[in-house]
Amino acid sequence: MKVNAVKFYSVVFVIVLLTQLYFTFKYTIFIQIFVLALFFTFEKASVSLRFFKTVVPIIYLFIIGFLGMILYKYPLFNINKDVLHFIKPLLGVFLGYVFYKKINNLKLFIKTIIITGFISSIIHFLLILSIQRINNVADIRSFGTDSFIELTAVLFLVFYRKFNNDNLFSNKLYYYGILIPVLFSSILYFSRTMIVMTIVALLSIYGYTIITKQTIKIIAVLILFTIGFYAFLFSINIHRNNGGVESFLYKVKNAPAEVFKSKVDRENHADLWDHWRGYEASRAIALLNEKPITYVFGCGYGSLVNLKLYAPLSKDDTKGMKYISELHNGYLYILYKTGIIGIFFYLFFLISLYSKIYIKRNFISVFISLIGLSYIVTTLVTVGINNSNDALMIVLGALLFFDEKDKLKTLSTND
Repeated sequence: MKVNAVKFYSVVFVIVLLTQLYFTFKYTIFIQIFVLALFFTFEKASVSLRFFKTVVPIIYLFIIGFLGMILYKYPLFNINKDVLHFIKPLLGVFLGYVFYKKINNLKLFIKTIIITGFISSIIHFLLILSIQRINNVADIRSFGTDSFIELTAVLFLVFYRKFNNDNLFSNKLYYYGILIPVLFSSILYFSRTMIVMTIVALLSIYGYTIITKQTIKIIAVLILFTIGFYAFLFSINIHRNNGGVESFLYKVKNAPAEVFKSKVDRENHADLWDHWRGYEASRAIALLNEKPITYVFGCGYGSLVNLKLYAPLSKDDTKGMKYISELHNGYLYILYKTGIIGIFFYLFFLISLYSKIYIKRNFISVFISLIGLSYIVTTLVTVGINNSNDALMIVLGALLFFDEKDKLKTLSTND
């Protein structure tokens, strides 16, 4: 029996995306390497110069991490862990590109993301239903803190017709049968980062991320609204241990201090966890200050941040962890590992993605720009493109192929 290559690779693509969401890092990285190796074994795959130029900044970012590693001696285990974290976004973007260069069907790609989001939402619901007793939002979030694939699926479902004047699904019952569970599942993550990404997405899709006088006014209104909202949150008593929506509002209220407040009482666990991101970032900066040269090219792969306490960051570690490799603040994480040079290439890559919206405003360019802008914003509170469970780089790889295809089609038409 002859296997249909398009169907086969589409199924594999869905499996790879789902493993990013529900498997541990060591399994997801192994699966990506295995799938790419298998693909290049059976297919004559290649990448274009245009694609290579797009991703070359993160190739440089990956290389820079070896400089600090050469100068400072670290355990091999820690080095391998960092190398795999920094190569993961490269593997993802290449995987998405070569797979859909082979499949070569934009509509099928969009449907694949939607189907993946739908399957993920069903898994999410089943996990929530498996909880014996739900006391607060934290219980619901115990099986998942976010899912950008589900959010992307919702955006694809809602806005595909806006750009392409075409229906993804002719049957409305089928359309809403997918949209409603994926949308509801996305809400149930109670993710502050997903809320931010949704706002950024809507601004991008409706053209408000292109800098004009009108967008400046819109951004000013959003800033004023945000200030007003936080003024309201600080005017009322919200307790961290209360359940329901109040628990979520406390997290929203605490978000700015969690990121930026670094002076905390290490003996006060409530204060420490409420400002954990700021604390771990301050420890990284303190270690960089001890060796100012590391600001240039970082401490390298294998370097760890000394927390000066044993923090219970892992369920399997009852004693706690004193040394950590990753930071929640992605900019500090990249600075610590690769220095200012690494930050430059990281931002150059993301800004180049964001700038796509200035060249041509269609479905593909808008979503590439959106991914770039989302990473720019959310890297402040996540590890960015190096996130262990990130799947958007795979989606980006496919979009970059279709963007390239669209440009070649435009050039041939003009000729």
